[in-house]
Amino acid sequence: MVNAKVYFVGAGPGDPGLITLKGIEALKKADVIIYDFLANKKLIEHARYGAEAVYVGKKGRFRHVSQEKINGLIIRYAGKGMTVVRLKGGDPFIFGRGAEEALSIEKKGIPFEVIPGVTSATAAPCYAGIPLTHRDFSSAVTFLTGQESPGKEVSAVEWDRLARCSTLVILMGWKNLRAIVKKLVENGRPRQTPVAIIRWGTLPKQKCVTGTLGNIAEISEKEGMLPPVVIVVGDIVKLRDKLNWLEAKPLFGKRVLVTRAAGQAGVFTELLEGYGAQAIVFPVIKTAAPGNYKAADAAVRNLNGYDWAVFTSVNGVKYFFDRLCKLGYDIRELKGVRVCAIGPATAAAVKERGIKVDLTPREYRAESVIEAFGKKNIKGKRFLLPRALKAREVLPEEIERLGGKIDVVTVYRTIKPVEETKELKKLLADKGVDVVTFTSSSTVENFVSLFKKGEIKRLLKGAAIACIGPVTADAAKKQGLKVDIMPKDYTIPALARATAGYFKGR
Repeated sequence: MVNAKVYFVGAGPGDPGLITLKGIEALKKADVIIYDFLANKKLIEHARYGAEAVYVGKKGRFRHVSQEKINGLIIRYAGKGMTVVRLKGGDPFIFGRGAEEALSIEKKGIPFEVIPGVTSATAAPCYAGIPLTHRDFSSAVTFLTGQESPGKEVSAVEWDRLARCSTLVILMGWKNLRAIVKKLVENGRPRQTPVAIIRWGTLPKQKCVTGTLGNIAEISEKEGMLPPVVIVVGDIVKLRDKLNWLEAKPLFGKRVLVTRAAGQAGVFTELLEGYGAQAIVFPVIKTAAPGNYKAADAAVRNLNGYDWAVFTSVNGVKYFFDRLCKLGYDIRELKGVRVCAIGPATAAAVKERGIKVDLTPREYRAESVIEAFGKKNIKGKRFLLPRALKAREVLPEEIERLGGKIDVVTVYRTIKPVEETKELKKLLADKGVDVVTFTSSSTVENFVSLFKKGEIKRLLKGAAIACIGPVTADAAKKQGLKVDIMPKDYTIPALARATAGYFKGR
């Protein structure tokens, strides 16, 4: 146990952006991460390669792992000399049994550190537009749990005093909501007192219902509220009507299906979530190495024979330069070769490798490359086009028609995620989506190919179709899909803006 250490880290209330920097640093050090139901799984992505992640979530009465077993897990891993992160939703020391876990390892002499987190007690009301203090409404706020230890003979909650507090914030109170309301009213709190119940606070699926002590139980049950919830009691709830900033976002409550490859979906989902959407990532394209690199390797060994290297995608850049390095070469082989990149993301991928981009067409589609080159400048020139196994032939055909010579080499191929298709169909049938986004013609073709004839129209009934540009839109139309959204600029940020604009005011 010489080098063992345990970090109790507050994961925050749900929004992965609300974890602290110190919490992220602890995750990067961890040999094992023990996380619970309310800790966002995205936080595990901060862990170093090879770190073990152990789920010990508890969801109401459905207990996956007992508290005693959780304590034992922490002690066992630490006993092996590992650095352990116990990742707990919210703040470890606010109604989360973090203190009990810390006491269990303190008895064993295991060193530990507690890294506070943003508690849902303050974050959920904030995201629901309810400030917990305001000099005209509330100068004090009281936090309490809606559940107590079942072993207690007498309640420690002084309801007679709590009924007089201006603002109450109650965690884990859903199961006992009616009893809590009854206690407050019996102890003198007016039945007209405003109440808000917030479920999944800070997340895109957040839901908030309001009422009074007299009717909140009936309203919340009618609205289908379930745990986890945060309950706010007091006149301060009235400010929600004016300060409800999250739910005012154009994509709030909208479920947007992102079909991009997993490695490229991050920026797009962040943009969509910034507009309030619940982004559901289902990559219909996976990339893999081609069957053979014979043509690509020949091109790499003769790079100085080309006038231009043309990259049409980020994947093309990645796989080409990975192969270049694999063969023992580096970017010096491109000396004298001019580089054209279609689209800002592709250009950025080239620049990240320390290479200047000589030409970026004004429009981000293959046809515009010809115009950018200038037809007179193509004749007699040699072009290299590293790309996917299957792609449109417009660019190669035009270059050859204008007297240029072009070598089209396969550096990667796209494959369909057949195994995950059942999960996608179930998701579409159960809850549906509001928008399906496509960022390339291959995403359209792969997506459609996952469904039987007539099935796609039924599952996507009422959903808008968003395409990044005209080439992708044409592919969608050929597959019988009506395109509702297409930005003027064919970029990921523009696609996110256009999607938000489509729903703004609706």
